[in-house]
Amino acid sequence: MTDIKAVLRAQHIETPSWAYGNSGTRFKVFAQKGVPRDPYEKLADAAQVHAHTGIAPTVALHIPWDKVDDYADLARHAREAGVGIGAINSNVFQDDDYMLGSVTHPSAQVRRKATDHLLECVDIMDATGSDTLKLWFSDGINYPGQDDIRARQDRLAEALAEVYERLGDGQRFLLEYKLFEPAFYATDVPDWGTAYAHCVKLGPKAQVVVDTGHHAPGTNIEFIVAFLLREGKLGGFDFNSRFYADDDLMVGAADPFQLFRIMHEVVQGAALHDLVGENEQSTKPFGGSAEGSAPRGVAFMLDQCHNIEPKIPGQIRSVMNVQEATAKALLVDREALSAAQADGDVLGANAVFMDAYNTDVRPLLAELREEMGLAPDPMSAYAKSGYFEKIAAERVGGQQAGWGA
Repeated sequence: MTDIKAVLRAQHIETPSWAYGNSGTRFKVFAQKGVPRDPYEKLADAAQVHAHTGIAPTVALHIPWDKVDDYADLARHAREAGVGIGAINSNVFQDDDYMLGSVTHPSAQVRRKATDHLLECVDIMDATGSDTLKLWFSDGINYPGQDDIRARQDRLAEALAEVYERLGDGQRFLLEYKLFEPAFYATDVPDWGTAYAHCVKLGPKAQVVVDTGHHAPGTNIEFIVAFLLREGKLGGFDFNSRFYADDDLMVGAADPFQLFRIMHEVVQGAALHDLVGENEQSTKPFGGSAEGSAPRGVAFMLDQCHNIEPKIPGQIRSVMNVQEATAKALLVDREALSAAQADGDVLGANAVFMDAYNTDVRPLLAELREEMGLAPDPMSAYAKSGYFEKIAAERVGGQQAGWGA
């Protein structure tokens, strides 16, 4: 149990800056009190999540939503608040120029604009100390014959290659995929196979990111995770929950069993044969990297938009949900599971799996937090901290941050 705690203590979950702003659907955005008005205030809120959970030490930025004049100063502010800058997320989907695509647009001028923005994001990585660039493209077509599907893949490959060459030592990019939306006939990066193919061609600094809301209903996400881990191409997760499509709800809210299954594959495939043993890697289960892979291991990032729930508590709950799923995955009796699998004992293997999932790990995590000098219940601790009342009173006036700002 002590070694399991060491693994859990070392886990890092990255929160997204945009989750602290106002967000909603295409029908309505509901404004809340105390919402940040600039990236500095977003980082201050993210620091609260880390302060109460102990495992959320970095914050992902979105450019230009988090654009500032001095990124080195923003990184300094983050450090002073107790967090660091994580992945830099590009944005080539909101400008009017991108109606027909960004890096796959028929116009060379628009493609140049989009690629230059991606290169700008690498400059921001250099300034903030970030080692990860996250790429998502809304590019695609709505009608048959609208554009040449193969030519669009050529354009995509050309842009990715240019960005790849710009990456410095210890840097990488993660290529995200999405089944549909806003392109409805053919999305240019619609699935993990397309992303994987481009990353394999580019080399070890290009990896795939799995957004858990970006799949067709019934998709076996844990198979995708297992395959990409086996190939050394799983770079990270965008964790959220969905009931219908890309709902961006709190991770683990819709299907906590799926989250457990995903984390089981992560534990199984993290190149650690003795997760609870006394080897050096037992304290960094998700930080190892296979030979020839990118500089760091799997990144656990949240990608959520809190429409009706309070922002900071929503992030705290999400971090706790990932932590609970991880703890359960670590409790799987790996020897018993392997023995049952080898014997073809279908029910026995499933029972081992379900025993771990049905274990209440909340007392274990509460004990762990107390050992880390934290309150055992992060949600109640934050509610009692007075931080929300403080920011609600102070953040009056100005323009609240939100989706797209």
